[in-house]
Amino acid sequence: MWNFCCRLHNFKISCFPRSSLKVLLYPAACVHSHVNYSSKFIHSFRQFKQNRFTGRDQRRNTKKNLKLFQKEDVDTKTYMRDTIGKIYNILKYSTWDSARDQLQGLPIRWDSYTVNQVLKSHPPMEKAWLFFNWAVELKGFKHDQFTYTTMLDIFGEAGRISSMKYVFKQMQERELNIDTVTYTSLMHWMSHSGDVDGAMKVWEEMKANGCSPTVVSYTAYMKILFNDNKVKEATDAYKEMLQSGLSPNRYTYTVLMEYLIGSGNCKEALEIFSKMQEAGEQPDKAACNILVEKLSKSGETWVMSQILQYMKENRIVLRYPVFSEALQALKVAGESDLLLRQVNPHCSIERVSKDFGRTRAAEINSTIDEWLIFTLLEKENLIAVDSLLGQIDDKSTQLDSEIISTIIEVNSSRCRPNGALLAFEYSVKRGINITRNSYLALIGGLIRSEMSPKVVKVVQEMIKAGYSIGIYLASVIIYKLGSGGKPKCAAKLFSLLPIDHKCTATYTALIGVYFSVGNFDKGLEVYKSMQRNGIIPSLGTYNVILAGLSRSESRVSELEYFRKEKKRLQLQVQSQDTIPIEKGICDLIFLGDAVT
Repeated sequence: MWNFCCRLHNFKISCFPRSSLKVLLYPAACVHSHVNYSSKFIHSFRQFKQNRFTGRDQRRNTKKNLKLFQKEDVDTKTYMRDTIGKIYNILKYSTWDSARDQLQGLPIRWDSYTVNQVLKSHPPMEKAWLFFNWAVELKGFKHDQFTYTTMLDIFGEAGRISSMKYVFKQMQERELNIDTVTYTSLMHWMSHSGDVDGAMKVWEEMKANGCSPTVVSYTAYMKILFNDNKVKEATDAYKEMLQSGLSPNRYTYTVLMEYLIGSGNCKEALEIFSKMQEAGEQPDKAACNILVEKLSKSGETWVMSQILQYMKENRIVLRYPVFSEALQALKVAGESDLLLRQVNPHCSIERVSKDFGRTRAAEINSTIDEWLIFTLLEKENLIAVDSLLGQIDDKSTQLDSEIISTIIEVNSSRCRPNGALLAFEYSVKRGINITRNSYLALIGGLIRSEMSPKVVKVVQEMIKAGYSIGIYLASVIIYKLGSGGKPKCAAKLFSLLPIDHKCTATYTALIGVYFSVGNFDKGLEVYKSMQRNGIIPSLGTYNVILAGLSRSESRVSELEYFRKEKKRLQLQVQSQDTIPIEKGICDLIFLGDAVT
């Protein structure tokens, strides 16, 4: 591998004159964040440039106009930032019905850039999708490649690959411009979900459609291939990048070094670390953190000391989790941690908790019991937390809501549903209000641990506490309960939902529950009840019904009836400009097979 890297480095130098090498080493894609992150920033940057160039043509008349424009531009940016923050808070902390009313009352112009920035602010995924569909109904508004790509990114980051593909398919059907950024994002999230072959097909499709890869897309593709141990394909991609006239940036070099360290070629990685600086590419904080983390895991502390020395000279610090790994690696190797602490004095002083980003509990004005729990959580001694919580329950001590929420979230993230349930039951017994995120973390942990009956009680307490579970999540949980062979739990959960949550998506989920356990009569009874209550089925509803009835040999006539109903609805949908939100959620889940 090292011989390969040397040959490629020499090949790069021979391909370009030395005088032009420095220029080539600064591609426009360097504004992009590290390839592990999403590619949404590129689109935002391009949208800003488009608006900026339009303004530039209008400013050429006088210096006075220039000053006026600059002042107005600054005011607009400040106002926009505040507006985006306000919209984010509305989406995060309000139910959708309330949020929709508030959004409609805002005195702002809804354009592609504004909608895109709202999506990039990372509201909850379900709210983001509802907002995305709500925007379609705005007069004079149309989604473009930027808003679609951001929505695609949101689903990809959440691991909803089927939903992501559904959004991409919509882009194709609407004949929107699909550029390299969109393809790179699609490719990244597919590989992130484990579908490397699918990511490679996206790469080929991108090139076949005339989209020229950038240094960012090449780097992302190389990382995908290296991570899947496809070394030959990765080296071919690197050669192709150089031959196309693109030069590696710091992220490309980081991917190469990351692979070399992982394959045991640490000396060669260190040489590339030096060569990239000679080529004018300085390792940044992201690169240094990645390298130190890799070296800590491999135990190569002698190479890590070289990276730390560079960080000290350039005043770059480590993130706390990486600092902890490096500190542990040095202890195991029996080496001094002096240089590590010199580079990261903030970690040595603050001792930040790696789980929930707070200062040590000793610095918090709390009881001894609370201090002990924070200390045990920091040390990840969760068994001791369980024991202490049991003792506190016997002593009738009232713990803070934040502490209980943290115990639930940490236990859920560590696949300890019983520990999370212990804290949850304590909160119910004492009337302590925990956060919505804690409820969601507990629900997810219980479903993963196949403790479905407990989910119903958690959802019941969540609704009682005034939190909205959301149509999307409610539908997915109901369907998951049915898939786990718990139709009674699913029906109970459906009955707990507020009226505005009993809609096309949740009814369809309940129909799917009964079909999944072979109770076709009950499933069709739910469908009839749905119609009696004025709930109109969607294509996703018929998709679930047809999939269920096709498993029964005695339902031929009913199967044919619903096939005709689906075709009739498909014709209606084609003539509609928009579809209701609840139908959109239903189709997203059950047409794209999101609940897998």
